[in-house]
Amino acid sequence: MPFLEVLTPLSIALCFLGVFVGIVMGAIPGMTATMAIAIFLPLTYALDMIDSIGLLIGLYVGGISGGLVPAILLNIPGTPSSLCTTFDGYPMTQKGEGEKALKIGITASIVGGFFSLTVLYFFAPFLSSVAIDFSSVEKFLIIVFALTVIASISKGSLLGGIFSGVLGMLVSLIGTFMDNNQTRMIPPGFEDELVYGFSLLPVLIGLFAIGQLLQEAEEGMKAAAHQKIDLQQGKEKNKFRFAIILKQKVNVVRSALLGTFIGMLPGVGGSAASITAYSQAKNFSKKPEKFGTGEPEGLVASESANNGLIGGALIPLLSLGIPGDSTTAILIGAFLLQGIEVGPLFITSNPDLWSGIVIALVVANIVMFILMFFSIRYFAKIVFIPKYIIFPIIVVACVVGSYAINNGIMFDVWTLLLFGVFGYIFPKIGVQIPSFLIGFILGMQAEKYFIDSLKGSGGDLAIFFTNGPVAIGLWVLILGSVIYAIIDNFKSKNSNQQNAM
Repeated sequence: MPFLEVLTPLSIALCFLGVFVGIVMGAIPGMTATMAIAIFLPLTYALDMIDSIGLLIGLYVGGISGGLVPAILLNIPGTPSSLCTTFDGYPMTQKGEGEKALKIGITASIVGGFFSLTVLYFFAPFLSSVAIDFSSVEKFLIIVFALTVIASISKGSLLGGIFSGVLGMLVSLIGTFMDNNQTRMIPPGFEDELVYGFSLLPVLIGLFAIGQLLQEAEEGMKAAAHQKIDLQQGKEKNKFRFAIILKQKVNVVRSALLGTFIGMLPGVGGSAASITAYSQAKNFSKKPEKFGTGEPEGLVASESANNGLIGGALIPLLSLGIPGDSTTAILIGAFLLQGIEVGPLFITSNPDLWSGIVIALVVANIVMFILMFFSIRYFAKIVFIPKYIIFPIIVVACVVGSYAINNGIMFDVWTLLLFGVFGYIFPKIGVQIPSFLIGFILGMQAEKYFIDSLKGSGGDLAIFFTNGPVAIGLWVLILGSVIYAIIDNFKSKNSNQQNAM
């Protein structure tokens, strides 16, 4: 499809809006890109898919990038992937180099974003072409592999993560079994409301938006009193120059590559990408002792890696239908609302949408750079907006969106509030929200492909082990993912015990 036919004025405007709102929400401590996408997801129901994907991609890119603002100015990671940005960004601010640090981070972000976009453009179609002939057996095993993500992200509590995922799958099965129209697990008195189960959108918004707001409210709604920050002391040596990034070209490419690769691994997450890139930059540096004292080299590594994560995380999502984290899981929700199934057939069945995603990423990264680089002094003030002003607006948007998504069903609002309470309670009792969400989204698909596989084999379970080399390869990946998660969990426990001693 010609470039200009995909890039409509409306899609550009929505992408611009998404980036702007994403930056604002990413810059507010306690808000995340995941939360931004969850809040705006209802709007996509009334939009064309290509236009809505421009909005969501803009929110994704803007939300990840905006996290560097509080990380550098307040020593508070705006997003988990901005963790290592605080190590050298905040010390630079303390030296009066705040504006310089922000511009270094922004420039590194766009380089990492375009690097991962290039990898996405060439690698995702290849994976899709390999998986296009998969039968229901292979599709079921891919979902099982996706579910092993739960084990990978269950840091410190493997059993808790597995329990959370299974609980999510059980909740997703509430409703009617389509093969025989039999209802199951529906509480008495809710047969009409839950005949099709819980709606995805209110569950998503409740868990990530309302739940987060309740947690923030528990800590206190008063804005912290921050001292006035001098972004630029005016010294010539403190001014930003693009030569700083050019001198770091090896570091930028290495960190973007690490971020993209780690993004392709479901369940590993942005903080792991940032930490890995930062540690490698320190290992290869000629002056590692300066890391943590305001060294631009560390800032470049962190920001190029966490923006490289975006394109990497979309590769398993678009080519295999595997949500790597909570943010990409919500993006699956956007596709499902439009009746589009993400998986091996996605790119070949939706070439226009695939082109729209690639173009939206290009536009979003350019808009992000222009907005932040030339207006960073104004965006820096976002961190001081009181939460008691922002949060009521978010609550109203969540309620209206949930009510309108199915043409005015009040039960969806109660679902929103119910899962909002769950989002607040779950972390306190050890239920992991990302694991629960992944189980909720994949539960019905796993059931569908499992039943279809058994129908094709006459009920013989051996079909899952004897369906050819692809199935065997998938079992190897599943076992490898589980073993890695167990070993990683064991190491994490040992490390925590040593730190406690």
